Amino acid sequence: MITVWPQYLDKNLSLSEGRKIAKADCVREPTVHDIETALKRLNLTYNVQKEFSYPGKWYEKSGRVLVEWDGTKLELIREISLKIKEIRK
Repeated sequence: MITVWPQYLDKNLSLSEGRKIAKADCVREPTVHDIETALKRLNLTYNVQKEFSYPGKWYEKSGRVLVEWDGTKLELIREISLKIKEIRK
């Protein structure tokens, strides 16, 4: 299981604030719902946990998603981000 926080995909954040991939691949203010929608379209098994807070922003309950994935975490994050971009168009 790989944990995916919305902060990993957020174009507005710096790498030190939690972004994991290039800004060109990121989206603006992704939510757990956006990630869930992308994972449904990618036909991946996942579990949404809305009550969790990203450790860097412990005061903000952004939620997280646990995903069944065989590749690397960065590959998964990039796939999700690209799918969100596709959905938002």
